[in-house]
Amino acid sequence: MSSAGMCQRLDLRAMEKFLFSLAAVTVMAYVVILLDLWRGNHRIRSLKDIAPLEQTQWPTVSVIIAARNEARHVEEALQSLLNQDYPQLEIIVADDRSTDRTGDILNRMAARDARLRPLHIKELPPGWLGKNHAQHLAARHATGEFLLFTDADIVMNPTSIRRAVSYAERERRDHLAIGPEARMPGVLLNAFIGVFGLFFSLFTRPWKAADPRSRRFIGIGAFNLMRAAVYRRIGGHEAIRMRPDDDIKLGKLIKQNGYRQELLHGVGMIAVEWYASVRELIDGTEKNFFSGLEYNLWAAIGAALLQLVFFVWPFVAVLATSGATRWLNAAAVLIVFASYAMGAPTVGGRRRYAVLFPVSVLLFIYLMWNSTRKTLMNGGINWRDTHYSLAELKANKL
Repeated sequence: MSSAGMCQRLDLRAMEKFLFSLAAVTVMAYVVILLDLWRGNHRIRSLKDIAPLEQTQWPTVSVIIAARNEARHVEEALQSLLNQDYPQLEIIVADDRSTDRTGDILNRMAARDARLRPLHIKELPPGWLGKNHAQHLAARHATGEFLLFTDADIVMNPTSIRRAVSYAERERRDHLAIGPEARMPGVLLNAFIGVFGLFFSLFTRPWKAADPRSRRFIGIGAFNLMRAAVYRRIGGHEAIRMRPDDDIKLGKLIKQNGYRQELLHGVGMIAVEWYASVRELIDGTEKNFFSGLEYNLWAAIGAALLQLVFFVWPFVAVLATSGATRWLNAAAVLIVFASYAMGAPTVGGRRRYAVLFPVSVLLFIYLMWNSTRKTLMNGGINWRDTHYSLAELKANKL
């Protein structure tokens, strides 16, 4: 055998050994992930399983919504709040410089129900994201003992707030975040919901937020319920005035200051039409995927490579390898399917879409890189018709 042939054979053996080792490491990592998710998900309770307290005196709750050009969803969302069976409720909606019918809808609904208080904002002060400023300003007008920050497209079951307050009071929680049921049309978007929920769980490990010994924290824009006194002690939104990921960073502030928080699942109780099309998904995630990586290009590169190697390659390797390596990759694929099937229902996804896992991961990577590319090329983010510079965004670290 020639020296060239010998080198090729050695190179082939080295590659086979490497692919086998990669498959073995992947399977072991997947087993750890599966067990961690299984234990974690079993620690998270569901809001629909919480029995409301039976009492005559309830703490007052101020619901706070920042709305900019939300004419498509805001009326249905507000009606679901007005239909709540909670006896002590005020709803403050900050109309953040809307150019559509949002302000008119708010005024019309407020004329019919005094619990709804519109707050029309005409100008955005420097150094603030529009949504964060609107929430901060609305909170200053709130009179409730609890503040509930939610979005203008969230639809709630009539018992949602009473159940949440009951749990917060009974378990002595200062902050209660509830994950919504995400509703999106089409197979691809529904498959993506499960992958997003899986990656969010792996990244945040939200079941650890309730552990005072853990540094893990949680916050959900759809339903962030907290004691008003706690919100004011941490300075409100001042410390996160330029954070697109304000919901989870608000949770971080609360946890860092020693207060008790917890996440509950909200499927069947709280719902959102997250995005109506793939185009909306791409446009809507431009502002926050890169912020979740603290605007770090190397972190974006590393995250993309890890996702390709550990979450896409095993599916390719089932076809591209042979022998024990193929069987290990097949085992990895089955474990991924099991992880997806276990987590998808907790965010409103369907188990059967696990077969689209690698496609959904590729979509996730594209969204992350689209956010990274657009933010760097534009020198910041464009959100709701306002440009925010990258220098300002990066300066607001937490």
